Amino acid sequence: MAHYLLAIDQGTTSSRAIVFSAQGLPVARAQQEFKQYFPKDGWVEHDGEEIWLTTLKVCREAIEQSSLNPGEIAAIGITNQRETTLVWDAATGTPIHPAIVWQDRRTADYCAELKAAGHETDVANRTGLLIDPYFSATKLRWVLENVPGARERAERGELRFGTVDCFLLWRLTGGKVHRTDATNASRTLLFNIHSQQWDAELLRLFDIPASLLPEVLDCAAEFGDTDAALLGASIPVRGMAGDQQAALIGQACFQPSMVKSTYGTGCFMIQNTGDQPVVSRNRLLTTVGYRLGGKVSYAVEGSIFVAGAAVQWLRDGIKLISHARDTEALAEQTGDACGVYLVPAFTGLGAPYWDPRARGAIFGLTRDTGIKEIVTAGLQSVCYQTRDLLEAMAQDGAAAPSALRVDGGMVENNWVMQFLADILGVPVERPEVTETTALGVAYLAGLQTGLYRDLEEVASHWHRQQRFAPRMAEGHRKKLYEGWLDAVKRVRSGG
Repeated sequence: MAHYLLAIDQGTTSSRAIVFSAQGLPVARAQQEFKQYFPKDGWVEHDGEEIWLTTLKVCREAIEQSSLNPGEIAAIGITNQRETTLVWDAATGTPIHPAIVWQDRRTADYCAELKAAGHETDVANRTGLLIDPYFSATKLRWVLENVPGARERAERGELRFGTVDCFLLWRLTGGKVHRTDATNASRTLLFNIHSQQWDAELLRLFDIPASLLPEVLDCAAEFGDTDAALLGASIPVRGMAGDQQAALIGQACFQPSMVKSTYGTGCFMIQNTGDQPVVSRNRLLTTVGYRLGGKVSYAVEGSIFVAGAAVQWLRDGIKLISHARDTEALAEQTGDACGVYLVPAFTGLGAPYWDPRARGAIFGLTRDTGIKEIVTAGLQSVCYQTRDLLEAMAQDGAAAPSALRVDGGMVENNWVMQFLADILGVPVERPEVTETTALGVAYLAGLQTGLYRDLEEVASHWHRQQRFAPRMAEGHRKKLYEGWLDAVKRVRSGG
């Protein structure tokens, strides 16, 4: 029996592939960045073909680096940037428009119209989500309304819609399979999280033809088999989950009240709420945590649009640093009280504010402010936004977590992790394997193929690498956070 798993982690700024052993340890990995397109203010697009080609390339490279024969890969798991919307030709697989990225805000006016018409409560009751440009439905409607001939072609059944996982599965299987999983479906604004089906009323509201939509399966399921010509063998695809739910699984947060926070392009905190959906009173999202064997485990999520993207902006946008790793040394020189606040609302603010018209700003600049202070403020903004989410969860009645499990690229920065623990007043735990998003779908694929008996066995593979305990005085913590709240108030569209 093959004992290796290939995880595809298709993210917002890069495509990655990692080969894992059955013990959950990375054996080989490959990564390639791809271009971001910003055609108008608040618009963010990707080239769907580039997503596909970079994904295929990194899969081939990871398998080659592992020195395994493709036939030794037991199964593939796919995890992806969620909500990003693709529409493609059902005959050729060619996208009819660039992918509209989850960060994109072009449908803000339409969302405002829907809210003004009183639809938000019903939509939230069905989907657990808010009406916001973040989710897929309004992006999909925009494509149908703005690409010439798209609606007519959709009505004739000539087009397919999918989030990135669905698009990759279509291409990997040579156009044979049009499927997604319950976690990705739950982020579209079209999926009823209670009935676990596409919702006819929502399709009518957004004017979406049902023929566009994929079949929805559990997170561990028989998704399909790859075309043998692509990777050297036909490999079964057996796991699928949106990136944040995949990280929840990779962090072994299988018990209600357990919380993880992932720091990639954005930051996403998810708390497992068990078999009952919990409705937030503080504009957090109710979502599908995972679905296995037909049984749903729900979660509450707070979504921050800009985390690692703030560091990317510091590097590529205003060129204050050459490498992301340079930020740690600069912050150590600065300390935590630089007096500068950077609010990275480049594409609006996510939870708990949900203000698509907010824009980024830097406050507290003085004559002696330099590069290191601005860079430090960028790092701190990620931690402050995390506290916003934890405060909202607490106001919803959630117990304070005994620890916050963290993952994603930014968690390698020890300064950030210590400041995070300090500003939250909660211990932060970094696992030995920080590639938990990819690891989560590897586990899903392994569950479906029998490499793991159950979730308990999966949880036994989680090990802590380092624990950061809070050491900041409460008065100092309070003062810093109040400064952040004041800065956020200044960038709000209503403020």
